Amino acid sequence: MTLAAASPTVRVRAPGKLNVFFAVGAAGEDGYHDVASVYQAVSLYEDVSASDSDDFTLAVSGDVDVESVPLDASNLAIRAARLLAEHTGYRGGVHLGIHKSVPVAGGMGGGSADAAGALLACDTLWQTGLSHTELHTLAAQLGADVPFALLGGTAVGVGRGDRLTPALARGRFDWVLVLADEGLSTPRVYGVLDDLRAQVEVGPAPANPTVPAPVLHALRAGDPAALARATWNDLQSAAFHVRPELSDIVEVGRAHGALTGLVSGSGPTVALLAPSTTAATSLHGDLTALGHRAILAHGPVSGAKVIA
Repeated sequence: MTLAAASPTVRVRAPGKLNVFFAVGAAGEDGYHDVASVYQAVSLYEDVSASDSDDFTLAVSGDVDVESVPLDASNLAIRAARLLAEHTGYRGGVHLGIHKSVPVAGGMGGGSADAAGALLACDTLWQTGLSHTELHTLAAQLGADVPFALLGGTAVGVGRGDRLTPALARGRFDWVLVLADEGLSTPRVYGVLDDLRAQVEVGPAPANPTVPAPVLHALRAGDPAALARATWNDLQSAAFHVRPELSDIVEVGRAHGALTGLVSGSGPTVALLAPSTTAATSLHGDLTALGHRAILAHGPVSGAKVIA
């Protein structure tokens, strides 16, 4: 038996996400907010490899700045592997290698994609044979966005965002993503939203966050213009309050052909929706010429999957 056969490596690719709609309810007694979200998986990926080890170890590289990514037990991918081992009674460890292409702390679920990738990779490596339902249950324990990284495509998320219902989306939606030099803390953005609402600087929290029908109709029709009219993110006002320059990026994007722009999740990545692939390429060129760090992406794409 060769060493490669004795110590296989499983590789999984998991997508980042955009929230094309995001409504945030009031904070509950536990500090969490009920939300209603429409997720779309996009063509920026985290590649996660898993190989046998006596302990739980991690190495991270990337096309994006990974300096702030923790390498200890607090890393969400390590937490995912440990959770799976505990759940299944697996007594070994794993070495995880992660190559990141999703912006770190950018509101695009890169850490959640790492966790989803680790769950699927370890389940495959250890041959623990969990069902999709069991994997999604474990994913929900790690964070609201982790189950969606497993599912992919387009989906409505309610509760804390982890109760998912797949949504039909036809065609392709082209995005230009403008990256920030520094991340934004999700808890901070939620806190600022709560403060703005208390000061009546923005509208009140919806009692029961829901996704309006025009968002779903636009996705089913594959109509970028209709989706642009229906997109919304309650966290955007808070992100703009912390980083006013993000609002300027949205306006610059619109001036150069974007149908609309919104902050992805809690930010600070700004997602600009283009009317076509050609228009997205042109918009990307214009923004790059203006000195912005911009990348192209499209959705929806599939969720986490084992790759050769």
